[in-house]
Amino acid sequence: MDQAEPERIALDIHAHLAPVLPERLGAIPGVDWNADPGTLTIDGYTLAAPSVYRAEALIGWMDTNRVERAWISIPPPLYRLDLDEAATRSWTLYVNDGLDALAALFPERLAPLHHLPVSHPALAAEIATDRAGRGVARFAMPAGSQAREIILSDPAYAPLWATLDESRAFLFLHPCKGCDPRYEPFYLHNLMGSPVETALAAAHLAMSGVLERHPGMRVCLAHGGGAAAAVAGRLERGQLTGRPGADTGAQKPRLAFRRFCVDCITHDPAALRLATEIHGEGHVLFGSDWPFSMGLPDPHAQLSDTDPALRRKIFHDNPVALGLLK
Repeated sequence: MDQAEPERIALDIHAHLAPVLPERLGAIPGVDWNADPGTLTIDGYTLAAPSVYRAEALIGWMDTNRVERAWISIPPPLYRLDLDEAATRSWTLYVNDGLDALAALFPERLAPLHHLPVSHPALAAEIATDRAGRGVARFAMPAGSQAREIILSDPAYAPLWATLDESRAFLFLHPCKGCDPRYEPFYLHNLMGSPVETALAAAHLAMSGVLERHPGMRVCLAHGGGAAAAVAGRLERGQLTGRPGADTGAQKPRLAFRRFCVDCITHDPAALRLATEIHGEGHVLFGSDWPFSMGLPDPHAQLSDTDPALRRKIFHDNPVALGLLK
């Protein structure tokens, strides 16, 4: 291989596209397609990033950076957690059909992570069962919600975990915007709130025993697992010292956390090393968060200070070993 060429990246598990099917949007309340600027307005919020609507832009970025395949999921402004169940069903059907349509434009390069509506667990289980029955068991779901008080250890999610376990599904958990008003200054709702939300989801799945009871599903945490690796030892110490409610009989967190995969988006080599140590070097996957600036738009430069052996695992070996390229 020409040494001037960047390393090949076998799979990007964290890339976003927003589906636009204009002929169907007219029947969906709260969502408008602004054809002239080419943007969606969702419940009053306009998603202005032009590339998030264009599969060909993602393919161009992949070609430049030698990314062979990408799994696409909807970006957080499209989660719409406040919809009732009927509206959520219609919206989820729309976005999943839209992801299918986008992936079909480049079937050898793109594949969808079908959206699961976290705010309606029975509906999420129904959708997962349907998609798994079609032979497609790759999903993305919000990691919970402070505003809606959604926690993934809630028994209402038991049918979903059972379906994902039985189908040996891949589930990508992505945080929502943090709603604590203290996050509003300095963009902290994203910079700090999102990593904390991801760690909270990880703690609930581990300490409730969900991960241990469902070894067939593979759960991947966005953004290097957020703050999960940093708090694993503290969670375990809470169990060992008998903090109220902490010892549930589930696996100790530092062992349970090795059941998670994480993407490599940490923006700090020490943080990436910690995520690797806690979650396991075989469980770190490449994610770009395309097309958003908080991701890795220039992955080879941004990961140039990563140990070459680990970078090889992230870029190629891990998705192969985990069977994600089948």
